[in-house]
Amino acid sequence: MAHRDGSTILRTSVAAALIGLALVAAVMEVHPDLAAHEERQAAERLRLDRLWTAHLATVDDALARHDVSAAVGAWQDAYGAALASRGWEGMIAVGDAFLRIGAEAGSLPGSRPNARQAYLNALIRAHRAGSAAGMRRTAEAFAALGDEAVAEHCFAVADRLAPRGPRS
Repeated sequence: MAHRDGSTILRTSVAAALIGLALVAAVMEVHPDLAAHEERQAAERLRLDRLWTAHLATVDDALARHDVSAAVGAWQDAYGAALASRGWEGMIAVGDAFLRIGAEAGSLPGSRPNARQAYLNALIRAHRAGSAAGMRRTAEAFAALGDEAVAEHCFAVADRLAPRGPRS
């Protein structure tokens, strides 16, 4: 009976070792796929960053011509590309652009909700990325809107992410 228990333990140990080796082999095979996937994601993010930047240049060109309608159309394209890029920088940029559109249209108060929505997206993305710089820039954007409560919250989170002493 003791012999039988010993062989059972041996078989179990061998089976566990084989399973462990199979898992290591699977991870080694998947790892290059993950690296390639991350490279593709980075390339796509760069492409989308360039896209929203180009659309914002079109917004500014339209504003220089005082063509608010064309600026709004280009802004919508920029907003879509910034959403797809998943970064906070694009959301700040499209929020700022919508305020410029509102100023040109003579309706700055009417542009604030769209800018605020973009800034809220930036806040979420900067926080998720652990970006103190993103949280600080988002705080500045909310402060410019007059939303001091959200701005103070963003500054507090930024300070926790990367303490730098008193902010200027």
